[in-house]
Amino acid sequence: MSFHPTRRRLLTASAAAGAALGLPSVACAEAPLTPACHDGDESTVAQTEGPFFKPRSPERADLIEPGIKGRPIILAGQVLDRACRPLARALVDLWHADDNGDYDNTGFRLRGHVFTDAEGRYRFRTIVPALYTGRTRHFHLKVQPAGARVLTTQLYFPNEPMNRRDGLFRSDLVMRMGGAGEDLEGRFDFVVATR
Repeated sequence: MSFHPTRRRLLTASAAAGAALGLPSVACAEAPLTPACHDGDESTVAQTEGPFFKPRSPERADLIEPGIKGRPIILAGQVLDRACRPLARALVDLWHADDNGDYDNTGFRLRGHVFTDAEGRYRFRTIVPALYTGRTRHFHLKVQPAGARVLTTQLYFPNEPMNRRDGLFRSDLVMRMGGAGEDLEGRFDFVVATR
């Protein structure tokens, strides 16, 4: 497999190098609204769904129910095709561990899905998941444009010490982090195949 230095790969490598040097991360409000997918980047990398996926999650953007502890975070971004066009009505399904590192396998706590708007935008409000044995902090997601295949993947937090020890961690799946009032904000734009 040959290496093609696309703009996305160069930006990802630059961000990783900046983090390694202790440079501050850019706030989401200052980040570009669309990814650098005009140069024919591949689709977002697929990853395992893990053992805790449950179908038929409720349609909801706010996953913080009464009694849920943890630091609030907004997870937002766009779903785009490989030509960088926004995809309306794409399904985005999110699930993750709680602040103790546990998944709800009997109900739908910290599980939900939304559909993207006309500009391909999605947005969730949830909490920062905890570490658990063998895994760094991460979100699980399934993304499915209307009539297309499902992308199953995971998103990661920057500057986590466990990232280096998690065998599934991928630097190209790291969210851009910033702030949204009292909440953290993580941004990730998915590039998906539509055929």
